[in-house]
Amino acid sequence: MQYSMGIDAGGTYTDSIIIRDSDGKVMDSNKALTTYPDLLEGIRNSINGLNQKYLKDIKMVSVSTTLATNTILEKNGYPVGLILVGDYEIPEKMHVEFHTVIKGGHDHHGAELVSLDMEAVEAFVSKVKDRVSAFAVSSYFSIRNPAHELAVKTRIQELTGMPVVCGHELSLDLGAYERGTTAYLNAQLIPIASQFIRSIQEEISRRGMDSRLLMLKCDGSVVGINEALEKPIESIFSGPAASLVGASHLSGLETCAVIDVGGTSTDVSMLENGLPELCADGAVVGGWQTKVKAIRMETSAMGGDSHVWIRNMKINIGPRRVIPLCVAAVKYPGFLEVLRKGRIPGAMRLDENVQPTKFFVKTGVEPSDLGKFETELFEKIGNFPASLNDIFWETKKTLSPGLLDSLIRKRLIQAIGFTPTDALHVLGEYTAWDREASIVGAKLLERYTQTDHIKLCKQIKQDVARNMALNLVSFIQKDVLSSEIEKILLSDRFTQFRMKIPVVLIGGPVVAYARELKQILDADIRIPEYAEVGNAVGAVVGKGIKRIEILIKSTYSKDKKRLVLLFSPQGRETFGSYPEALEYANTLGRKLVMEYMTEAGLDKGQVQIEVSKKDVSLSEAGAIPVETKLVFVGVGMPKI
Repeated sequence: MQYSMGIDAGGTYTDSIIIRDSDGKVMDSNKALTTYPDLLEGIRNSINGLNQKYLKDIKMVSVSTTLATNTILEKNGYPVGLILVGDYEIPEKMHVEFHTVIKGGHDHHGAELVSLDMEAVEAFVSKVKDRVSAFAVSSYFSIRNPAHELAVKTRIQELTGMPVVCGHELSLDLGAYERGTTAYLNAQLIPIASQFIRSIQEEISRRGMDSRLLMLKCDGSVVGINEALEKPIESIFSGPAASLVGASHLSGLETCAVIDVGGTSTDVSMLENGLPELCADGAVVGGWQTKVKAIRMETSAMGGDSHVWIRNMKINIGPRRVIPLCVAAVKYPGFLEVLRKGRIPGAMRLDENVQPTKFFVKTGVEPSDLGKFETELFEKIGNFPASLNDIFWETKKTLSPGLLDSLIRKRLIQAIGFTPTDALHVLGEYTAWDREASIVGAKLLERYTQTDHIKLCKQIKQDVARNMALNLVSFIQKDVLSSEIEKILLSDRFTQFRMKIPVVLIGGPVVAYARELKQILDADIRIPEYAEVGNAVGAVVGKGIKRIEILIKSTYSKDKKRLVLLFSPQGRETFGSYPEALEYANTLGRKLVMEYMTEAGLDKGQVQIEVSKKDVSLSEAGAIPVETKLVFVGVGMPKI
């Protein structure tokens, strides 16, 4: 008997599951806390909780993670140097610290407009190389000719040896700046993805498991681990994709909406006829418009472990994830007494970091490149949770919240605070950790509101459920402003949204929110067995899906000769006739799909390829098109 294992490392939990290959039956599952910032211990603990008798017969391990998405939402990505080549229009509010615009770029036919200014590239790289962890490059019309991007990439690697992400590697769609943004975001995530993959590789090797390793991509398909290491950009949204695929498998539904409540975020997506709906314009995460071909989803920075904080008697949830009080009380013996006896800040001083329930602790990461004031603050934070009040009384200095945020972004410290998970503990609806710590925290917060701690927790729970409903309806009614939908959701005037497709809940204690969600939505809400590890299920049952786009354009040379240009992931090629280019495109598209499937370790005999063709003509029917777009979609199953 052979089995497959799925592993999903989320911001809070690392889930693992074993599935029997013959019939897809779940044989065992386990949840363990994600260990931050080193993921290996959490992965190991998750696997340790499984029935060990199955491990020797596991032939495939497939993984997914929400860590990359969470990093974008929490703005904790690694520093990146962004190089834009060509005549770019830069938005006024571009939140990129290290960037430059240099001369170069091509036109829409792939002809060079301006020579590449390599000296400017070298000067920029020399200036920022000690302050960044990777580089991103986007050249004007690189989708028609990536030569300048590739030249910059090669030179940076020669000078630094650092990872470099190119815009054309992510998308062949128009939108030069968006490709640059996508490259930038994904370059931020390279260290995180690499650490995650290598941690799992090490653990599989240590256990002596003879298993192939795959990773779920952001479009719900699987990819070979070598490609995932080379291009982690393709797997940054694998966590939400896993929830979608897992929900379909567990519920048996080919068409459904899925709400995945994680520790950091809530994600909504949809499956129709067994295939995920993809973003037409690229995924939007944390307000960033990207060109990544990912599942279409609605994401908000509100999850089970989002920080609950009070200011001006108002309840705020997120966007930052913290360690729940109930978890911290188990992880740090003695913390409960500190929580009980902590100094209570004045109501006028409250902000996100100044709360009676907010504490900070070192992660164990060694510091580097810290400023004077960062160093002073870091040295005052220890391996046991301390509040800002505690730190203030020791240092006798007013502390800048910006310094704390900087240390968090550098992964040197992590925060502890009250969360929706704590609220569920107070209400007795989820009690996996120290309930008493949650109750103490709720009673501390009630001092700053006009309600008691039970009503406070019920309100937090209601706010989370309303956010789930808002995300879902906004996703379905994508042309309606979210603010207008929210007005209806907040109304008590006998209104309720009705869903025409089933809604599947995945992740954590989602059962606790079902009743509140049904009060807001008229929907067939389902919580399948193993919903708490749905992402791990999705990681292991994902299909191999590869999309290849090829564009053919007819044009004329300077001497008025007709040319046919073909643009593919391999670059630009020129043909003498349209039929010749079309024949070549059909062969190339199928070849690239099959090569991908082979490299990913998928069964070539089970691969099905569908081809769609869209022509643009300016004259009568039957004339040679001026433009043809071919899309090749291959679907296969992992080879056991």
